[in-house]
Amino acid sequence: MGLTSTTPELEIAANDPPSSVTATARHSRRSYYPWLVFALTFALLLSDYMSRQVLSAVFPFLKTDWDLSDSQLASLTSIVALMVGLLTLPLSLLADRWGRVKSLVLMATLWSIATLLCAIASNYEQMLAARFLVGVGEAAYGSVGIAVVLGVFAPRVHSTLSGAFMAGGSFGSVVGVSLGGVIAVHLSWRWSFAAMAVLGLLLVALFRALVTERRLAEHAADQNVATVAATGTTIRVPVSSLFTNSAVWCAYLGGGLQMFTAAVLLAWTPSFFNRYYGMAPDKAGAIASVFVLLIGTGMIVCGIITDRVSRTNPAMKWSSAVAFCLISFLALGVGLRLDTGAPQLVLLGIGAFFAAGSSGPSAAMVASLTHPSVRSSALGTLTVANNVLGLALGPFVIGILADRLGLLEALQLSPLVYVLAIVALVAGKRLYPAGLQKLAAQSAAAAA
Repeated sequence: MGLTSTTPELEIAANDPPSSVTATARHSRRSYYPWLVFALTFALLLSDYMSRQVLSAVFPFLKTDWDLSDSQLASLTSIVALMVGLLTLPLSLLADRWGRVKSLVLMATLWSIATLLCAIASNYEQMLAARFLVGVGEAAYGSVGIAVVLGVFAPRVHSTLSGAFMAGGSFGSVVGVSLGGVIAVHLSWRWSFAAMAVLGLLLVALFRALVTERRLAEHAADQNVATVAATGTTIRVPVSSLFTNSAVWCAYLGGGLQMFTAAVLLAWTPSFFNRYYGMAPDKAGAIASVFVLLIGTGMIVCGIITDRVSRTNPAMKWSSAVAFCLISFLALGVGLRLDTGAPQLVLLGIGAFFAAGSSGPSAAMVASLTHPSVRSSALGTLTVANNVLGLALGPFVIGILADRLGLLEALQLSPLVYVLAIVALVAGKRLYPAGLQKLAAQSAAAAA
């Protein structure tokens, strides 16, 4: 009797025609595979930022062991962001031609091995060289990784996925700073780097085994990809169109400048709590990780808010970005001038939450002002601006100022950069209608 009994699911399958069963199985595979791609790509993004930001947790150890100045410590952070800023665009273009999956695997392998080299560095010069290689490996991962993810999802969820993917950098930073601090205290700072390297290599192996160019093509959800597959042709605009639209330039500048202070918080918050709150490096890293988490959470929440307020008026994305910059400017500007204690922590938390809140709106504005055929390159250009103007420039400038003024005094100056970001974003809002008209003209010319 047990041999002849069947479950309802098996009965349905038995009664369905073979083609229907095959279609159902194909649909099931299609429904989970994009999320698998997202999960693995996102996990590598976390590894990316864990390898990058673990350095902040071990600043006190390096400063003591090697007698480094604050500007030297800052250079170890900024060299990574500088390489990302310089190499993102050319490496993104190469990845589109050579193969995105192969490129991502090569990038992650390089930054993981370079992080292992950090663990065995014996002086500042060797550490700087290893961090240089970390930056080369991480350079185009953000732009190529999000291109892989968006390629297997329908356009209706692209904004949500973009916001979550960008926020992943902050979440990876949280884990890198907090875990790195704990490992450094209980084992050594060298094991902090080694742990991040091993994790990265394990994820590379898993990604390589499960994600291939062929399977990505099978699950491609982008309408332009489908059109190319059917007709063999597509409409393309020149790459130069990325730089001929004034409104896009404002989005690049505003997006990059609003990352300046967020980058400062990512790099210097552990040292701030270590020096001014008298916390041990592991506790300072744990507390700082809360603020880094606030930065990432704020990116997601601010993106959701922006989508809601701009539903009927896309130009409101610019206004939202300005509002987020203004809130962080005021909260951090006041908070960093208060005495240590609960009121200061509350204001610093508010400032951190909105510190990178304009990232989502900036990416959305770049996407809306560029043709789909060059959109990946456009987002790569925004990544360049984020790294050169924010992630590289912020920690380095504050490190130099800290050597001359003191860390607290240098941090008090960092929110002033929001003023420049606000100017760029306000100008972008005024130029936005003309920018949309220029995009329409470029598209028409390409189609002609």
